This record gives sequence, C-alpha cells and structure tokens, in this order.
Amino acid sequence: MDLALAPEHRRGHGALYGGLNNGRIDLTALRGLLARGPMPRAADGRLVLAVDVSPWLRPDAVACPDRSFCHTYGRGESKHQMIPGWPYSFVAALEAGRTCWTALLDAVRLDPGADLAAITTNQLRQVVTRLIAAGRWRHGDPDILIVLDAGYDAPRIAHLLTGLPVQILGPPALEPRHAPPSTLPRELPVGQPRRRAPAQAWRRVRLRRSGYLGRRAHDDRHGAPAATARRSRRRGTGYIPG
Repeated sequence: MDLALAPEHRRGHGALYGGLNNGRIDLTALRGLLARGPMPRAADGRLVLAVDVSPWLRPDAVACPDRSFCHTYGRGESKHQMIPGWPYSFVAALEAGRTCWTALLDAVRLDPGADLAAITTNQLRQVVTRLIAAGRWRHGDPDILIVLDAGYDAPRIAHLLTGLPVQILGPPALEPRHAPPSTLPRELPVGQPRRRAPAQAWRRVRLRRSGYLGRRAHDDRHGAPAATARRSRRRGTGYIPG
C-alpha cells in the first residue's frame, strides 16, 4: 500500500485494487510473518489473545457469492439490522494499559451454519502453534491467556484445546433466572381449565430460587389426539418430558 500510494509513483487506490485483484497472497507466509512480528503483551509479560466475530458488511456487492445476513448493533440509530456481508473470526494479541494496542494474528471467514466452537478451536490451535514455533512462548513462560466473550462455549473450547499451554477466560453459561416468589402469581390461568379433563400426567419440581414448579399434561388440550401411539410419563425422577 505504501508503494502504490507514494507520490513519486503517481498511483492511486485503483492501482492498489488492481494489484489485489490480479496478484496473489501467500496466506501461510503471511500468517507466519504476523506471528514473528512485534507482539504486545500484558504487564507481566504474558501473551493475551482475544477472539471475536466481526462482520465485513457489503450490502452493495450483489454479485459476490456466499454472503450471509450479519446482525449489526445500533448503527447509530439505536436499532438492530440484518445487513448482507461476511462474518469473520479474528484473533488478536492484546496489550495492557491505556493505549490498548492490538496485533491481528489471524482471520477466518465463517460459512453460513458453521460450528463456531469447532472453527474457533482450530483457529486458536494454529495461532498458538505458530507463536510457539516463532519463539514467542517458551517452556517456563506463563500460559497464554485466551479471552472469550459470552457468545462462545468456553468450557467446550477449553476441553478441545487440551494439551496446549493456554488458559481460557470467558463468562460462564448463564442459567435461567426466575423472579422472586413475591412477584410470581399463585396461579396462571391457561385457556379454560374447568372445561378440560383432568391431567393425565403431573410433575412437580423444586426450583433453587422460586419455590416449586408444577407441570401438567392434557391429552385433550387441542381436542382428540391425532397420534394415538404417544404416551405420557406419570412417575420418575429424571428428565421432565416436553
């Protein structure tokens, strides 16, 4: 880019785009070069990596294949929109302090319906392997810290990265929370209970925060059952059917 935009060459952005369209980039060599380049570290010298998904929005590229609808936040008007583009998974090295400089180490385009945890695990494994090969991490150094946000399955990624000198930092999976007992109505009328037959199955479980939860099953909820081979479980202590 510096050569294409230098004044003495009298070239503009068109020359840069032409070089990208007609040229070739060795991705393996580029990824190795990024791993050997200047690397930001935390205050204690530890390598800290962050992974996140960010879309490359191209709503006007109607002729480009494999676009998917990307969820965008806000866009300056306090509303969420679905805009065509390509979602990418980025891995960057973080730096402590006020500057918060980052160094991008890898980027992978996500196909529609891709397994985010599997792709992220493979991407992180390759990045960590390249950092070790480049001498950025040696035996005796603190483990590489990998930071995830709430959109990742941190326990699964930590299990899949077993054997690498890494530590996973991510929020735990949030379990469903229930309202306090004082704000819950004692009875939730559904339809017309008096006109229905008695429940064929009933289950009551104790909740951690909100007392008890009852569950009833009626065969006549929508009239006569169409599938006569279905059965309901009346007793047991395992999984609640439904």
